[in-house]
Amino acid sequence: MTARNIAPATGKLGVLTPGMGAVSSTFMAGVLAARKGLNAPIGSITQMANIRLGTRDENRNPKIREFVPLAELDDLVFGGWDPISPNALEAARTAGVLEGADLSEISGELEGITAMDAVFDQRWVTRLDGVRVKKIDSKWDQAQALIADIENFRVENGCDRLVMVWCGSTEAYQEPSEVHESVAAFEAGLKANDDNISPSQIYCYAALQSDVPYANGAPNLTVDTKCMIELAETRGVPIIGKDFKTGQTLMKTMLAPGFKARMLGVRGWFSTNILGNRDGEVLDAPENFKTKEVSKLGVIGSILQPDLYPDLYGNIDHVVRINYYPPRGDNKEGWDNIDIFGWLGYPMQIKVDFLCRDSILAAPIVLDLALFMDLAHRAGSAGVQEWLSFYLKAPQAATEVPAEHDLFIQQTKLKNTLREWMGEEPVTHSEAG
Repeated sequence: MTARNIAPATGKLGVLTPGMGAVSSTFMAGVLAARKGLNAPIGSITQMANIRLGTRDENRNPKIREFVPLAELDDLVFGGWDPISPNALEAARTAGVLEGADLSEISGELEGITAMDAVFDQRWVTRLDGVRVKKIDSKWDQAQALIADIENFRVENGCDRLVMVWCGSTEAYQEPSEVHESVAAFEAGLKANDDNISPSQIYCYAALQSDVPYANGAPNLTVDTKCMIELAETRGVPIIGKDFKTGQTLMKTMLAPGFKARMLGVRGWFSTNILGNRDGEVLDAPENFKTKEVSKLGVIGSILQPDLYPDLYGNIDHVVRINYYPPRGDNKEGWDNIDIFGWLGYPMQIKVDFLCRDSILAAPIVLDLALFMDLAHRAGSAGVQEWLSFYLKAPQAATEVPAEHDLFIQQTKLKNTLREWMGEEPVTHSEAG
């Protein structure tokens, strides 16, 4: 197999995050701590995982970061926009994810990561008040201001390449409209201040026009629109969405494949969450919760395939709830009641209580998506990067065939893509392999 021609990862890689809140500041703090040798980058596939090459008896299992030409942690430069926090240190202190002792040795560097004024519209996040926002009414001018921000950041920090990962809030639910049908329609909508254009879409447009890969970490309607797919393919830029796969959905994509593998039936799956961070506050608004709900509800049906297995999965009651509970802070609790049935139809139950730390789980995803999207750009892979579905709740499909939700199939797809790009045979796990 012939290896793909991948440009080397030389120079600095700028990582820009619209939204410098809990997730973004935790990501930056973790990378800075890893660079100083204070903590290992636990949870990061790019940094911690090995990849098998060839058959098992060859015993070739390098680290992924040693196998593919990824940017080094020392080469990362951080920036972003936020409507509330002035810098990453204040964002981290406000979020309360990390303890003071963990911030003390990197506080100077975090404080130096200042937030640019954000493109912000409270109609899309009614529970937040933006105070550090661009005083620009025209959406077209907002896009041009973001493009200027991107170029200024590139020049001022001496970056050779940039990537953008959305770490902002969940926007109010919307369906695609005429303004999303093409790049021309979207640009006309920007100039006309079309109400169907959200801030996240303006950031994405600015990134792609600047030849910056864009990953969508929220369930917003952004890269999964015809206009953004067209723009990404035209400019040769990678995109991927959407919604970081962290707590409860991570558990679902682990458990549901196991039920299907054993042909155990599922009658109902009730999921509820309590969290108290900024994300919880935003999702307390019904229009924002609906955006998240749609993202979370799509997982089970895709994995269990009720059309193929109607006797097992054709009558599932799947319910998702999110409750804003300020005392919990960023330490979200995801509780699941799963009603399954087995031989002769006898019912059984499974209870899962995942007391997780939302931003601790999301931070390494930001790192991996930034590094892999940069790799894809250097490898000449444009448009939707479906091989990165592993990281996302509602992964975007590159073709008319729906994206895969099974975590283990997603992992195989990710690693086989890396193998193929580097000229290695895919691993099939056949008896001979």
